[in-house]
Amino acid sequence: MASDNLTVLNALDTARTQWYHVTAVVIAGMGFFTDAYDLFCITTVSKLLGRLYYYDPATHAPGKLPHSVNNWVIGVALVGTLTGQLVFGWLADKLGRKKVYGLTLILMVICALCSGLSFGYSRKVVIGTLCFFRFWLGFGIGGDYPLSATIMSEYANKRTRGAFIAAVFAMQGVGIIFAGLVSMIVSKVFLMNFGGKAFATDEVFSTEPEADYVWRIVLMLGALPALLTYYWRMKMPETGRYTSIIEGNAKQAAIDMGKVLDIEIQAEGEKLAKFKAANEYSLLSNEFFMRHGHHLIGTMTTWFLLDIAFYSQNLTQKDIFPTMGLVSDAKNISALREMFETSRAMFVIALLGTFPGYWFTVFFIEKIGRFKIQLMGFFMMSVFMAIIGIKYDYLKTKEHKWTFAALYGLTFFFANFGPNSTTFVLPAELFPTRVRSTCHALSAASGKAGAMVSAFGVQEYTQDGNVHKIKKAMLFLAFTNMIGFCCTFLVTETKGRSLEEISGEDETQMKSNRTDSGRQDDGWD
Repeated sequence: MASDNLTVLNALDTARTQWYHVTAVVIAGMGFFTDAYDLFCITTVSKLLGRLYYYDPATHAPGKLPHSVNNWVIGVALVGTLTGQLVFGWLADKLGRKKVYGLTLILMVICALCSGLSFGYSRKVVIGTLCFFRFWLGFGIGGDYPLSATIMSEYANKRTRGAFIAAVFAMQGVGIIFAGLVSMIVSKVFLMNFGGKAFATDEVFSTEPEADYVWRIVLMLGALPALLTYYWRMKMPETGRYTSIIEGNAKQAAIDMGKVLDIEIQAEGEKLAKFKAANEYSLLSNEFFMRHGHHLIGTMTTWFLLDIAFYSQNLTQKDIFPTMGLVSDAKNISALREMFETSRAMFVIALLGTFPGYWFTVFFIEKIGRFKIQLMGFFMMSVFMAIIGIKYDYLKTKEHKWTFAALYGLTFFFANFGPNSTTFVLPAELFPTRVRSTCHALSAASGKAGAMVSAFGVQEYTQDGNVHKIKKAMLFLAFTNMIGFCCTFLVTETKGRSLEEISGEDETQMKSNRTDSGRQDDGWD
């Protein structure tokens, strides 16, 4: 089959792992680091926003964001992410991966900075401008999903492609850790210098005036990694697959990939023309539906169901931490102390539960395969969430808080050593080059739709700490994971195969070649 594929594609598939692979992982991965930091740092500051802007003396309780405001502060970036995924995913297939890759970073830098500024003094203006800029921040973040996955899959060799794509995505785990770590450090520095009394002692000054700087600094620091990555992204050449298959420029693809691989590659203009002509079908064509319709349904449904559970875990952990005993009661601490303890708990859970799972996937994805890892992850998440839901009354007591923490951490571990990683990898491999970025965008956007179900729906059951509601939420998440387990059977294993073999692009070319040969043998030409 290799002989029927283009030389430039064979060269990419069979290339030994070298420095440019590592460079590509780092450049694409830093985007995901920034994405995760920007999306999840809001969890550490949302309670502080409630203390600062929604304190009501009549209640004699610490200020708290109203449910609708909390949902929008946390969820608006997800709405932007969904929109950005669809727009940038489509643009990457139409204009090229490289041309739109830098735009996502520029948008992320500007909007991260503006999120921290959030002009005005009244709570309505501050929250309104915060939501506005976080929507556009999410829009830029959304573009990074299909672009980073597609670029990495098209650069990688077929032996280690899954590990490289998973490594890019694993930077999400590092970003979540840093979201907790940076929030913890910044709040601790301010706490040491401006720490106030507990709310029970002084209702007004338990919310330190200087705390208004803290959340702004945390949000604005999200611009830094994106800014540092921009130069290197602009130096990356267009992927050989896009240049050759989509643009039809065999010579430029050979030159670009020859430099990257440090070898000489033959251009093959005539062979490329046949290859390109044999793969012209569009996303909405019957041929695409017959070849890849079930794959697209599979990647969209599994990512949707996964993100309902995954984002529920991350976005609601601030509500679960008090139950675990990882943070103190809000009335017994100041605003900055509450933020510090929430950030510390998030950091510990991410470091011990979230982070290892990503890298287990990186190390084992080429041995076990994407399909089995996804099945295992969905199943184990469902088991642990069902246990938490059924035994929540038992686990929430102080005597069993470490058992609770262990079970909660294991759900994170198997999310990441499971579908949270594989749902990112598979859409970058299953579809033809012409629509690869768009299909990844559709799958990722479906995931963000699931995240919005979490932000605007599941959180309603966890914000008040109501035991009965939290049990319902956990059992619901266990059920969605089991549906995800079943929907995994709509996708196929991609381990060890070239992108063209998986998508059927080289198969189409082989049929074209056989047709041409048959015509010549029959004397029609």
